[in-house]
Amino acid sequence: MDGDTLYSIGELARRTGLTVKTIRFYSDRGIVAPTDRSPAGYRLYNINAVARLDLVRTLRELGLDLPTIRKVVDRELSLPEVAKAHAEALAVHIRILRLRHAVLTAVAERGSTPEETELMHRLAQLSEDERRRLIGDFLDAAFGGLDAAPAFAGVMRSMTPELPDNPEAEQVQAWVELAEMSLDPDFRAMVRRMAEDQAAEHAGSDMTGPRRDIAAAVRDQAGPALTAGIDPASPQADAIVAAFTAHYAHLLGCPDDAELRRRLATRLESVNDPRRERYLQLLAVVNGWPAPESLAPVFDWSVQALRVRTQQ
Repeated sequence: MDGDTLYSIGELARRTGLTVKTIRFYSDRGIVAPTDRSPAGYRLYNINAVARLDLVRTLRELGLDLPTIRKVVDRELSLPEVAKAHAEALAVHIRILRLRHAVLTAVAERGSTPEETELMHRLAQLSEDERRRLIGDFLDAAFGGLDAAPAFAGVMRSMTPELPDNPEAEQVQAWVELAEMSLDPDFRAMVRRMAEDQAAEHAGSDMTGPRRDIAAAVRDQAGPALTAGIDPASPQADAIVAAFTAHYAHLLGCPDDAELRRRLATRLESVNDPRRERYLQLLAVVNGWPAPESLAPVFDWSVQALRVRTQQ
């Protein structure tokens, strides 16, 4: 092809790999206009049509609509501007597809009902502000109005999920399950009870400065015993139990007696609720944190050790 030669639609089709029908379609819409017509009335094109058709095909494969393509080839719009806008639109579309994929995967794995599926879909599509309001409402229900509220500021931050702008499918699935938990009245009530217990411990203590909560103290004392294979009912466990019950007694300002140990056993059973651990596991996935260590075996060991020593 040279700059002076004119070519038919059939010749353009052979050169570009497009069908005659497609080229005629673009020509009818003024995207690739003919240069002239033959004596018989057939459309003829110059060499520039090849370059325009190649560009049009590329832009169509990238998903641009025909009105936008026409503005690009006519230089009414710059290609970089169009590319930027289209990339942003694709990013939104990709995010939507990820959300849909995550919801469908969760439905397949969980065998959800239509109602559960609808809820998961709505939760997955919440905006960042809507997610913050949902979690903020949950945390306020759990910690709001407690006398030791300042002490819970760090706890509330550590329990706040932050779904990234471009989450992986498993992060979306984790967020949906976590959001469902935060809406569950029974789960809210359970977290509130734990918060009230912790607030009471803070209020009754005369300790100053940073204080370890009882769960951390039990973990530090009972964890090594569990690892060492010490039987919670054995005499070897006496000193270990005495260490964390002494911490609890000091925390509450109460004597370390059988009643306090029964109270501590009940407290640890509450903390050991599997829903609490599940929330923390999901939170780690959503936030991209390392998976938390399960404390259930430690709490089980400690509760058993306490119950053995407080039997009537």
